[in-house]
Amino acid sequence: MRPNGITRLAAATAGVVLFLGVGFSGPAWARDEARARGTCSRSADWELRAKARDGRIEVRFEVDTNRRGQRWIYTIRGDGTLTAAGKRTTNSSGGSFRVLRALADPPGTTRVTATARNTKTREYCRASVTL
Repeated sequence: MRPNGITRLAAATAGVVLFLGVGFSGPAWARDEARARGTCSRSADWELRAKARDGRIEVRFEVDTNRRGQRWIYTIRGDGTLTAAGKRTTNSSGGSFRVLRALADPPGTTRVTATARNTKTREYCRASVTL
């Protein structure tokens, strides 16, 4: 084998090792934070974020309709247990509402789900992430 071939092989091996190292660093970060976005049953969009912090799970649930003054009923659950429920009205600046809550962080994985229903149009949003 020529010296040039050894150099190429060494570079390729280093590249694979670097790629695998970066690939395996992702799941450690993913356990600290989870995000998801989607569309509700009509035209609204939702976003759900959950982040492990100081022994708690910080949850942020946002629904964006681009229409102000709409009333919504929401729920947030951690592993199926209701942790927050209430009503929100979309704001005048962007036609969205946001709910922030801190949940207990039990050992292992936690599935966070959030729902929202428009009280007038009955549009429905369902979001979930696993942390």
